[in-house]
Formats: sequence, C-alpha cells, structure tokens
Amino acid sequence: MSDSLQLSYVLPLKWVGDGDRAEMADYLDRLVDLVAEVIVVDGSEARAFAANAATWGSIIKHMAPDAGLSFTNGKVLGVTTGVWAAGCEKIIVADDDVRYDRNALSRLEHMLDHADLARPQNYFRHPMPWHAHWDTARTLLNRATGADYPGTLALRRSFFLAMGGYDGNVLFENLELIRTVERHGGRVASPLDLYVERLAPTGARFLSQRVRQAYDDFALPLRMAVWLAVVPVTVRIAWKRRLQSGACLAGGAIALAEAGRRRASGRTVFPVRASLLAPAWILERGVCAWLAVLCRLGGGVNYGEARIKKAANRPRRVGDRCE
Repeated sequence: MSDSLQLSYVLPLKWVGDGDRAEMADYLDRLVDLVAEVIVVDGSEARAFAANAATWGSIIKHMAPDAGLSFTNGKVLGVTTGVWAAGCEKIIVADDDVRYDRNALSRLEHMLDHADLARPQNYFRHPMPWHAHWDTARTLLNRATGADYPGTLALRRSFFLAMGGYDGNVLFENLELIRTVERHGGRVASPLDLYVERLAPTGARFLSQRVRQAYDDFALPLRMAVWLAVVPVTVRIAWKRRLQSGACLAGGAIALAEAGRRRASGRTVFPVRASLLAPAWILERGVCAWLAVLCRLGGGVNYGEARIKKAANRPRRVGDRCE
C-alpha cells in the first residue's frame, strides 16, 4: 500500500510441529498493510515448511535459511538470511510470538533515523496465564536496573552488512547482536516506553525454557554471580531462622520490581501481581543458575537440535568472528 511504512519485517521461525497457522496468517495479513515487505525465514521441518508456504506464501515472502550459512543458533540463520534478502534499509526482526501495531512500527521507523539498532519493550497479551505473570517479574527487574532483552529488535541493514553480521554460534543471540553493534561504534536506543505485545508461551514451553534462560546469564557474569548466591543465602537464612532478614530481602525484591513497573508508564501494561512474584522468580532463577552450571560442565545447553556452550562473546571479543 502507498501509506506503508518503509520497513522490512523479518520473522525467523522454526516449527517442529503444527503451530497456530490461522492466527499467524491473520497477523501476517495485517502486517502486509503496515510495512513495505514481510519476510518469513522458515527453518521448519519439510512437512511444516510446505504447510506454512501453502498458508502464507501468497501473503508474504516465504523462504528457507540460506544454505551457505552454518551457524549453530538457528535463529541467527533466519535473521541473517532475512536481512540479506530485505529490500528496505530499516528492518524489524521479531520472534513468531511478537505482535506489532502501527504505532510501535512507526516509532521504530523514525527512531532508526538516529540509531543503528533499537530494542523496544515486550509485554504479554492480556489476559495473562500464571506463568506470564511469573516471567514478567524478570522483565520488571531488568527495567529497574537498565533495560529488558525483548524478542524483537529494529536495525539498519547497511550497518548490519558493514559490520559483517554477528556470531551465530552463541545462545544469547539478541545480546550478541546488541554488543556487536556497540563494538562497531553503532548507536543503540532502548526506549522503555515503546511497548510491543507478545503472546505468552504454553505452560510446557515456559517450563522447558527455565534452565536455558538462566544459561544466558553466563554472558553477564556479575548478574550470574548474584543468581548463584541466591540458594546459599536462602539456605543460610532458613537454617538460622532469620525470618526478618528473609522478609527484608523479599520486600526489597518486590520494591525493585515495582520500580521497574513504574518506569515509563509501565503500569499501563504490567500487572502489579508480577512485582509481587519477584522473590519467587529470583529463587527460581537461583536454582536454575546452578542447573545451568551443571549444563556448562556437561558441554552446554540444548537449543533446538543443537547444543551450545557459549552464552555470548565478551564485549571486547564481540565481532572478532561473525562468519
């Protein structure tokens, strides 16, 4: 359409079974009226790929990951293939559970006039299941101490190509892309008030992601050290029966999460229940951090069909090897 935003929307996905094609088709149908082009880079098994092509092929550009790429992280295969194929300078990269509206897309289009990469803020679609409230506690803590790591980013194609892409053999691929842009002198914008809806995962998928997401924090050593201290501190408090100390720590976690919820009008999209769940989320992350240590000692963590040991490259080493 003539009033479409000059954006390429890149959606990397890999469906093992049958996802909700009807819902996705409805979303893609809305997207094609909003942006210049929509590219789905589909790493699904052959049967699912064919079904996806039959359902969406007439709506958007549907393709397989570039056969010349050999990254361990399948999402990076999709992102890189999509960026290469994109016809616009400004690109939105989004997971298959992210749902944009025109306002968010328009803001990112304008933001890329002055930034090389932008990371908006995801929030779960309402009504939220219990585990979405639980995971939102993580989001709020991230917002209180900086910015969250969403399932979508916006970037400039020319800058991505000039820096040679990013390392596709790490687990925390979004952080790796952000660090690579920064290492090459790029400008990164993190607008806390640019909210983009996300669909909550199923309960089973949520549970399957606990240890893998904890493993990501090996890329953030200080934060990982905090999580590893949670279990010993909790055990000591329980052993010594220092209930007042435990209550103070729990209250501090709730207050910190609530501070994140109140930043940039976050109360409009984040429920207060998520702040109250912050102590429970921190305890869960403390347990999963130790399980992540066991995975690392065992050679890495499973991600799709691959096993990945490195969470992300150190900031000083980012970009040394992207091919």
